[in-house]
Amino acid sequence: MDLMKETAVALGKKIKAGEVTVKEAAMAALEQIKKSEDTLNSYVTVLEEEAIMARAEEVQKQIDAGELTGPLAGVPVAIKDNMCTKDVLTTCSSKILANFKPTFTAEAVLNLEKAGAVIIGKTNMDEFAMGSTTETSAFGITRNPHNTNHVPGGSSGGSCVAVAAGECSYALGSDTGGSIRQPSSFCGVTGLKPTYGTVSRYGLIAYGSSLDQIGPVAKDVTDCATILEVISSYDKKDSTSVSRDDLDFTSALVDDVKGMKIGIPRDYMGEGLDPQVKEAVLKAADVLKEKGAIVEEFDLSLVEYAIPAYYVIASAEASSNLSRFDGVKYGYRTEEYEGLHNMYKKTRSEGFGPEVKRRIMLGSFVLSSGYYDAYYLKALRTKALIKKAFDDAFAKYDVILAPAAPTTAPEIGKSLNDPIKMYLGDIYTISVNLAGLPGICLPCGKDDKGLPIGLQMIGDCFKEKTIIRAAYTYEQARENMQGGM
Repeated sequence: MDLMKETAVALGKKIKAGEVTVKEAAMAALEQIKKSEDTLNSYVTVLEEEAIMARAEEVQKQIDAGELTGPLAGVPVAIKDNMCTKDVLTTCSSKILANFKPTFTAEAVLNLEKAGAVIIGKTNMDEFAMGSTTETSAFGITRNPHNTNHVPGGSSGGSCVAVAAGECSYALGSDTGGSIRQPSSFCGVTGLKPTYGTVSRYGLIAYGSSLDQIGPVAKDVTDCATILEVISSYDKKDSTSVSRDDLDFTSALVDDVKGMKIGIPRDYMGEGLDPQVKEAVLKAADVLKEKGAIVEEFDLSLVEYAIPAYYVIASAEASSNLSRFDGVKYGYRTEEYEGLHNMYKKTRSEGFGPEVKRRIMLGSFVLSSGYYDAYYLKALRTKALIKKAFDDAFAKYDVILAPAAPTTAPEIGKSLNDPIKMYLGDIYTISVNLAGLPGICLPCGKDDKGLPIGLQMIGDCFKEKTIIRAAYTYEQARENMQGGM
């Protein structure tokens, strides 16, 4: 029995039933890491076997004593390396934090630990979550398990690869402009970005504070709903945290979309979209139509303004958030310097990679005197208009259906040589972050190279249950079609 092929919920059931021990589950993940990590490089840090086994033993005792009864107890998980974990390296895949061990743990990770999760390690990512390919990491590129000559997407590429390759049962990622949904699409896994404020950002090392949100990466919709239920909570330590009373996301795992209104933006299905991706998304729409949903095309508008608005706002927030990494209190410090200012300059020049420097410079520029009104305030106004366009759309539709990315995973080196092309690859995901909406991505086919294609479903604020229901219904229909082939 290959335990790492099981979904997180299925493995949790086996552990609870006594068919599998927590140690056996953890060992299965470690064995798979040993087999494939040299090729894939999806982890920055794998915890020491002794620490993992000690945790597994502790969780097993709590399960046996009836203290841990949740669906994820004893199931091995990987954490994206921008979430603080006490006394464990947390690097954001950057040289500037290569020696950083936090003194506390992120709230979302704590919620998992309380539920009995066994953390296997910290996953590779684009440096400070800035990138769409997991090629900007200071610890080397991560490769797509479906074809190792291709990127896994980013910035949560390590988390998505670890799940796709069976190096853990599920993982946490973070999504600032599509960083969970786009790599989920490229790697053929399921990823969910919740409504902004649903999962605490406390302990998540910030990139764009008004856009960042932690979410699950897993093998199917059931896993994602279950994980989201565990990690969601109101947290007074996070000023953007929202108190919600509708966190029973698993209640939405219902195979029924009769009467559900689904809109497909015409703006998303035109120029720049790979014909094979378009065909797969429209086929998925037909499946939902057959299940009783009402599917229509509509004009979303403002799509062309989303990318410039996003990169102005995200870079501005990044330049502010990353100013704390200066070599004084923690992290990397240059070895030779003359005076404090020289130490700052050399530390940051040596510690940050090219993509991070590019975004810090862009952010500093748009916030500077004389350009603040022309760029930053204009971007904020555009963000408000994009939110209004979505509000108008959700007055008519329950779910918006779209591709997660314009193409399947590009070859390694192709995107990074052209940053603008890489930025344009986020066209279908970033509006969701600008408007603070929930979105889920799940597999809907493969292209002629065998690379996965992802289907994105977007919901109105706090309507995760609606997109979970639609995604679950499609997933069940897809499995029935595959089963009947």
